[in-house]
Amino acid sequence: MIKFHRSLLAIPLTLMAGGALAGPITPAETKATAATLGELVEFLRLPNVTPKSSADIRANAAWLEAKLKAHGWKARQLPDGETPMVWGEWAGAGPKAPTVLFYAHMDGQPVNPKEWKQADPFTPVLRACANMDTCATLPLDQLSAQAGPQSDARLFARSAADDKAPIMMLIAAVDAMKASGRKPAVNIRFIADSHEEGGPPTLAKVVADNRADLAGDVVVMLDGPMHASNKPTVVFGHRGGGGLTIKVYGPSEAMHSGHYGNVVPNPAQNLTRLIASFKDADGKVTLPGYYDGIDPAFKAAVKAYPVEDDEAGLLKRAGVAKAEGFVPNYREAMAVPTLNVVGLFAGSGGVLDRSIIPADASAALDLRTVPGVSFDHEFALIRSQAEAMGFHLIDGAPTPEDRARYPLLATIKGGSFSKALFTDPAQPMGRWLIGGLKDSFGGDPVVIPLMGGGVPTEPLVRELKAPVVILPLVNLDDNQHAANENLRLGNYAQGVHSLVSLISRKP
Repeated sequence: MIKFHRSLLAIPLTLMAGGALAGPITPAETKATAATLGELVEFLRLPNVTPKSSADIRANAAWLEAKLKAHGWKARQLPDGETPMVWGEWAGAGPKAPTVLFYAHMDGQPVNPKEWKQADPFTPVLRACANMDTCATLPLDQLSAQAGPQSDARLFARSAADDKAPIMMLIAAVDAMKASGRKPAVNIRFIADSHEEGGPPTLAKVVADNRADLAGDVVVMLDGPMHASNKPTVVFGHRGGGGLTIKVYGPSEAMHSGHYGNVVPNPAQNLTRLIASFKDADGKVTLPGYYDGIDPAFKAAVKAYPVEDDEAGLLKRAGVAKAEGFVPNYREAMAVPTLNVVGLFAGSGGVLDRSIIPADASAALDLRTVPGVSFDHEFALIRSQAEAMGFHLIDGAPTPEDRARYPLLATIKGGSFSKALFTDPAQPMGRWLIGGLKDSFGGDPVVIPLMGGGVPTEPLVRELKAPVVILPLVNLDDNQHAANENLRLGNYAQGVHSLVSLISRKP
């Protein structure tokens, strides 16, 4: 997929433990948590960057298949070129029980070891807390001792949080259920994606080829960080979107700005004039109809489930004085489409002191959609605005005839895009998730109708025809996609407990 930032609200903070759990963590859960943390360390030692090394991904797939089988699951690798995915099943609830398909990914973001405060991002390091400068480094054999639900100890490694830990939490939850003799209320199926981070996006074909083995009544995506409060969190949707490029043409070759300034039109100025027409000073998109069509049920859910976010902390982290002012708060800002300029180019390779009128100027834009609004709708409005401002749109480089006839020439091209997702929390599966998390926590979970970034839900929705929801289990300050990625061990224990509560409850 196009790589969109997935954090709910990435702010530096000291995570709270999230309050007391409703029911105590059982001895079986404690034992399963400790045992699988040791196995998580094994898993993290396997490099998993795609598409850098297909051999690495095959090693991860083989390890995970073997581990699932060792824990009593059915498991096999799902063919996907040189980088297979992994399927698993645990049908402990019996043939008449509902089935939940859990999704996670086993590939990870690239690493630059020089940026990490440890010798190797694939050699896990245990520290007593999040501060890498002041917190003591602990021997890995202390993992079990540090694994309680209130623990702030951290395991540092690539994919520690995103997304290998949730895979092992699910295995631990099943182990705990079996060890305690409790009969689950649901059967479990599982898929581990091998291309979520690095692409290419092959999930659609793999799901289509294995639809019968992946079918379920509910799809739960184990991905992303929890809310800043560290309370159990459930996300019922995400933005969609995609990218586009605008290229405005000027002279057929760069020309001296002294000799030809005031005579030859400057494509950079024409481009910026076009871009400036898209939004007002408060950041609101001014293209007529840009916010039309938002799903009424989604709009109602945003109002029904207010979420308190640390907006002051966000602004401080961003180093800005104020937010764009056309929406009242962070959560409602996530609930409307966006239009962002993510790149501008004109001139000569970034050299700023060349006295030229450039031959062309380009911009890259990122459009985010919400439920009810399509990328095609937003893309068409941008093209219409360019034409209304006098631009003649062409598909490629202008011909001499184009140059002679049209004063303003541009190409506007769209790239790949993804659809927004919204699953109504009022559905039975929503009540199942919210109720299960409430059981594990002793209070209402944080319900987020829509997060700002995207995950690959579209193939799951299209092929499996089941409601899809996102269940984050890891700490917000996990540095996902960045150096020094980490997993808070308290979140691991709490995640196992939450999953036990869910699979003990019938949707």
